[in-house]
Amino acid sequence: MTSQIYLLTGNQGKIDAANLIFNRYDIQVLPLDLDIPEIQAPSSVEIARAMALEAFKRTGKPVIREDHSFFIDELGFPGPFMAYIDKAISVEQLLKIVDTLESRDAHFELAACYVDAHGEAHDFSYSVPITIGHEIKGTDKLRWERLMMFKDDTKTFAELDKDDRAEVWTKNYEQIAELIRKAP
Repeated sequence: MTSQIYLLTGNQGKIDAANLIFNRYDIQVLPLDLDIPEIQAPSSVEIARAMALEAFKRTGKPVIREDHSFFIDELGFPGPFMAYIDKAISVEQLLKIVDTLESRDAHFELAACYVDAHGEAHDFSYSVPITIGHEIKGTDKLRWERLMMFKDDTKTFAELDKDDRAEVWTKNYEQIAELIRKAP
């Protein structure tokens, strides 16, 4: 590998997924497992940026932090607070809530911040439209994923293999890899 960057995570699955993209660009992604408290903010971009800048401040290493939020479009919620809300509201309760809405449309905001070797932050973000199903399907080891589906799909996220539609979730990594490749 000609270069290395760090992904702020202790999750090997996230490192493996990132390397699927970055290895094509001759870049190796290594884990950076730091205990950095996650700020509360209305967008995933702000969260990713704050954590990546703090990781760079502590280590001086080029680092990426990825963060995502889930929004039920009609409610504009839970956004970056999904991890908390997912534990507080069961999938059955979520289904009851969504059944009262006019629309089942939702989306994920996927954000990443790459802090380069000079300490400059580069933000990336995009939206993945989804819909919320009418019935709970898939493994009960997952929660809300048993209702979430890509638009025009019949399977919930809980029914998909982990590599299904991987390209949907890695666009930020492609853009970061392109940025690194073009850097002098």
